[in-house]
Amino acid sequence: MIQKKPTSKILRWLSYGLQGLVGLMFLMASYNNIVQTDMAVKGGLDMGYPIESTLYLGIVLLVSTVLYLVPQTAFFGAVLLTAWLGGAVATHVIHKDAIGMVLFPAVFGVVVWLGIGLRNERLKALLFDR
Repeated sequence: MIQKKPTSKILRWLSYGLQGLVGLMFLMASYNNIVQTDMAVKGGLDMGYPIESTLYLGIVLLVSTVLYLVPQTAFFGAVLLTAWLGGAVATHVIHKDAIGMVLFPAVFGVVVWLGIGLRNERLKALLFDR
């Protein structure tokens, strides 16, 4: 049985802040892909993705981000965003990018989970309690 300890206000607001920051960054990225800005199209092409995929990638990222920002679906959204970031890591590895470019999506994935994990008692218990 999971014992419920109340989350402190500081941790709860830190959690909301991290989740909001992550959400804002992913919403901006999905917007760039959906409207197919030069930056998004060029970035995709440089990584080997066809121009046609830019819109679809933007839609997938938008749906995943919205799911992440809605409290009832945040866990599922975090899973999808983690998969997205795993694809980013793989893409950077395939292109033999610098280690910083490879590690950034992985570190960002930790922030995705911290954003909901700091205030979700069940997730905290799963990850940190023995």
